[in-house]
Amino acid sequence: MKTTPNDSAAESSGRPPVVDPATWQTARDALLVREKAHTHEGDALAAARRRLPMVELDGTAEVVGAEGAVPFLDLFQGRDELVVYQHMWYDGAPHQGQCEGCTTTAWHLRDATYLNARGVSYAVLTTGRWEEVAPYVEFMGYTQPWYSVRDVDAPIGGAMGYLVCFLREGERVFLTYSTTGRGNERVNGSLGLLDMTPYGRGEAWEDKPEGWPEGRDACWSWRSDADGNPTWGPTSRPVPQWTRPGATQVETLGRHGHPH
Repeated sequence: MKTTPNDSAAESSGRPPVVDPATWQTARDALLVREKAHTHEGDALAAARRRLPMVELDGTAEVVGAEGAVPFLDLFQGRDELVVYQHMWYDGAPHQGQCEGCTTTAWHLRDATYLNARGVSYAVLTTGRWEEVAPYVEFMGYTQPWYSVRDVDAPIGGAMGYLVCFLREGERVFLTYSTTGRGNERVNGSLGLLDMTPYGRGEAWEDKPEGWPEGRDACWSWRSDADGNPTWGPTSRPVPQWTRPGATQVETLGRHGHPH
């Protein structure tokens, strides 16, 4: 194996060694065994998920979207299955003051074509008043259907920040699954790719080799200022917003006292 002085320094500091391709492949194959086990456990969890008991709910409950008030049953669009993301909302806040975490989820599922091909519909629900939600959806360029569930009881309304699955059998509607927190990461392909990179997500909680760049607070890259510098300060927006026409520099998060 050809080494350099820098390689020796890296090894002594705890950083991964530089090796020849055959040695790398051996280590890679060993990790693959663990990855396959992780995949199989995920398959087993999915099988258990399909066997969870269901909760029947009122499919006639009305939600408000671009076409006005419609029964929740309409969100299935004639299909048997429905996935919704329940997007948090800050009343009265400007676009840059809406939830960063919910932005990552909604942004990463902007096209449900493959879900539709499998017979699954998709929609975003939020507790915001429709007159506030509509201009936000237009600004963000979202093409998937959004609905206001203000004053609608759980599980259609209630707590936001969840991915929720529903099943339809004729006119009957059932809640089948719900997840939140890191469970929402299933939608966020960017995080999955970052987990594959040498430096990972760049967050402080990650287990990384000694000498690797120190991590920062969780989600540190989700907001930036007009120059692209990551910041959660008052001049920042969720990063996708800077790609939208009409996005301007800001001077306040507009949270009206809500902590981020």
